Amino acid sequence: MNTSPMTSSNAAGAVRWVVVIAAIALIFDGYDLVVFGTIVSTLLADPTQLGQLDETTAGLLGSYALLGVMVGALSTGAIGDYIGRRKAMLTGIVWFSVGMGLTALAADTLWFGILRFATGMGVGAIVATAGAVVAEFAPKNRRNYYNAIVYSGVPAGGVLASLLAMVLSDAIGWRGLFLIGSLPLVFLLPMAWFKLPESPQWLVSRGRVAEAQETSARTGVVLEIPSGAEATDLKAERVGFAALATKRYALPTALLGMMSFTGLLLTYGLNTWMPEIMQQAGYGKSHSLLFLLVLNLAAVFGGLLASMAADRVGPKQVVAVTFFLAALAMALMTLKLPLGLLLSLVAVAGVGTIGTQVLIYGFVSNYYHSAARGAGVAWCAGFGRLGGIFGPLLGGMLLSAGISPGTAFYVFAAVAIVGTLVTTFVPMARSAAHRSAQEPLATVGAGK
Repeated sequence: MNTSPMTSSNAAGAVRWVVVIAAIALIFDGYDLVVFGTIVSTLLADPTQLGQLDETTAGLLGSYALLGVMVGALSTGAIGDYIGRRKAMLTGIVWFSVGMGLTALAADTLWFGILRFATGMGVGAIVATAGAVVAEFAPKNRRNYYNAIVYSGVPAGGVLASLLAMVLSDAIGWRGLFLIGSLPLVFLLPMAWFKLPESPQWLVSRGRVAEAQETSARTGVVLEIPSGAEATDLKAERVGFAALATKRYALPTALLGMMSFTGLLLTYGLNTWMPEIMQQAGYGKSHSLLFLLVLNLAAVFGGLLASMAADRVGPKQVVAVTFFLAALAMALMTLKLPLGLLLSLVAVAGVGTIGTQVLIYGFVSNYYHSAARGAGVAWCAGFGRLGGIFGPLLGGMLLSAGISPGTAFYVFAAVAIVGTLVTTFVPMARSAAHRSAQEPLATVGAGK
């Protein structure tokens, strides 16, 4: 392996640009998914905006974006491993930016719903691609950490949407808030166009070794070129979703999808119903919103800390532990505890639910070979999104049935236990990172 200060510097710069671009894209993705919740009350109260709107229709409009994310993620998974990470990322940025801008111009609920679905497809493309591109540029011993930084952009975007709505909604209205969501077209697209290279490892997986070596030399990113039996296996490797259906990946793919389904069910279920559950438990509105803030802030910072542990001991063990800690925390939250201790348990629950979902994306991104990585992340994001849709429905059914707040937390805790069990059954990965310890690879460049 050839190493020089110049190539190491180039590699660090390439990784930084990839992480920055992917993180900003996901911040705006999170903004898109949350901004609707900040304007619902306005749309319900003022029929002149989109027409007469009731709570049921508003709920449907809110779900269209999530359905779009699922369709967009799965569609990107079908083609992303063929067209490459760069094209998929650029297309996703353009798609959701234009979608947000057009949504701001919607004249009625029909077009608003159609455009929310279309925008969600662009969001799904980014969610499905970000993990794959980060995994193929980040150093092996930091991949979970960099993925956690990138996917923490989703809750950070939600915080941004809430803050901007509080400060600007009176001045620019809901249409102005949606126009803000189209800003990536102005600054992020040019940044990605000039600074986001194609993944050298993806180029190798497609047999374009000369291009991969050229990109590796330019960016300084380590390139692993298989030789011997490894190269033969790679040539026979199926691409995209076809690879996920092989004997090698079928069972892990099903289990990883269930992990993501569980994580997103808990993420959206708690984010939607935590304030209401706590209010029914006797806490005022201000305290209920405080619980929600603690839940998300703990997820961001705790997820980053957990990702560093995942880089040391492996993501599977850490995800299983955080799922279990979430279950334990939610079970203990049913007790009459002092506010400070209760907030601590809410923080643990945030790390074990929202933070765990961040870890799951990193786990999946590094599990598959490059020829199947995009499809694997897309499956995780797409199938898991069904959990995101079902989570709020589950909470609503529980509360409408008149059960106690404690019972609701027990149900969510049981879901987290299921997540723990599913995680423990995921087989050890046989990705290139693991095979490299068994068979030598030719390496080009530097960037440890």
